[in-house]
Amino acid sequence: MKDMSLWAEADWIAAIAVVVLIVFLAIGSKIAVQKEPEFAGHPKGLYMLFFAEMWERFSYYGMRAILIFYLTQHWLFSDGKSNLIYGAYTSLVYITPVLGGWLADRYLGQRKAVLFGGLLLAAGHALMAVEGTGGQSDPTINVFWAALAFIIVGSGFLKANISVMVGQLYSMTDVRRDGAYTIFYMGINVGAAIGTILVAYLGQTLGWGYGFGLAGIGMLAGLIVFVLGKSSLRGAGEAPIPLAKGKEYGLYGVGFAAVAVIWALVQYQDVIQTLLAISGVLLLGYVLFESFKLEKEPRERMFAILFLISLNPLFWGLFEQAGGSMNLFTDRFVDRAGVPAGIFQSINPIYIILLAPLFAGLWQWLGRRGKEPSAPAKFGLALAQMGFANLVLVWGAEAYGVVAMTPVILVFAYYLFATTAELCLSPVGLSAMNRLAPKHLASLIMGAWFYMTAVGNFVAGKIGEATGGHDGEMTKQGLLDVYELFGWIAIGAAVAVLLVSPLVKKWMHLDTLRDDKPIGLDKQEGADEAYPITTRPAE
Repeated sequence: MKDMSLWAEADWIAAIAVVVLIVFLAIGSKIAVQKEPEFAGHPKGLYMLFFAEMWERFSYYGMRAILIFYLTQHWLFSDGKSNLIYGAYTSLVYITPVLGGWLADRYLGQRKAVLFGGLLLAAGHALMAVEGTGGQSDPTINVFWAALAFIIVGSGFLKANISVMVGQLYSMTDVRRDGAYTIFYMGINVGAAIGTILVAYLGQTLGWGYGFGLAGIGMLAGLIVFVLGKSSLRGAGEAPIPLAKGKEYGLYGVGFAAVAVIWALVQYQDVIQTLLAISGVLLLGYVLFESFKLEKEPRERMFAILFLISLNPLFWGLFEQAGGSMNLFTDRFVDRAGVPAGIFQSINPIYIILLAPLFAGLWQWLGRRGKEPSAPAKFGLALAQMGFANLVLVWGAEAYGVVAMTPVILVFAYYLFATTAELCLSPVGLSAMNRLAPKHLASLIMGAWFYMTAVGNFVAGKIGEATGGHDGEMTKQGLLDVYELFGWIAIGAAVAVLLVSPLVKKWMHLDTLRDDKPIGLDKQEGADEAYPITTRPAE
């Protein structure tokens, strides 16, 4: 270990992250050993899920922070190809929860699905630490594809189901539910921030195996927390009906078969593009078919839903440049003072922790005065801010000179506007899907939301590929040109969305929405269009 007098900025950042992690673990240990069934007004099961999810996000976002560098520097893919692989990977991560959630709801229950998903994730992160000699001719690259496949399918079993278990700890009329999800999603962003810093620090200073190995240890820690804390769940997440062992093992076999399919699929990004296009058209066509079977008001609400969903590919296509082309830009063209580029991926979750409560308060303050923007208007604001994030980076970099290293303050500015944009769209969209969808189509609509988010992640790969130019290698001016183009496209789309938002708001028929919960509960649950903490990436 280096003498503290020799520490650079990166060393201090990593040390601070370790201290924060230790503080959280100390709090978790205190909660675990206490005999009382609740802590700070919430059941202990909430905090167990908090720490299990914190560790899972630690591993996922930590690995994500250095994946693009691993692709370009170790496996020697071109910049364009690396961005495309990255986009294909993240898009599949958003699709597999449809399978995992369905199997959990119908057969396994959320607890066993999360446990199985965690085991797959742990295996995937362990395989990521197998480096080989590097280069695409190295047979070990097949282990890398397998690692991505295990992580993708594992996320599918874990991602949605652990969030469902939080709600199962409370009755539908329990006014603590919103606060519980706020605490839980804080765990997501704490894990994302700390994991990104520590994994990127080790991976980019000591070696890939150290970074990916730490991500694997984080996932293993999450599994241990989840297994040891089973009793605190008080029966939450159990299977809907008793399941025969043979059938249960058969479902696990389906999971392993999915790993084999994804292993082949992730290597052929053009196939993923075709499948996304065909299945996307079929899905939206089916939603339209179901819409026309409804009466006027619910039908128009479905039109509003489709309008909001259709904006996902553009927004997430730009936002998800963060882990791809923006990561490469930060690494090569920004004056980072020696801080590993991957660490800058922690800016977004840190901003979320700081800004999400402010946004929640802002919407409530505006709502009490009758001035809160509608959901479509918030989507328009999100697109405008995302476009502005691109333009601020472009204008700032060009003002300082393309040949000069870009000041790091512009990276912070880019992520600031990207985060405020995310807080105007991601939680608002999830809330709108939940509020507007007919009860018998609720799961389908939520699936369509995440599906179009997956399409957006693949679009991100295609945009990132474009920053590589014709020869696949990124240039600073080439990236700035692409970012400027899509910045203006996003702002143009934002203007169009804001212009039609009054019409879309009319389609929502908010004045005639009825809640099947007890009267008065809507003031505690879902009354605001924005959820206080983003679920992205989150989420």
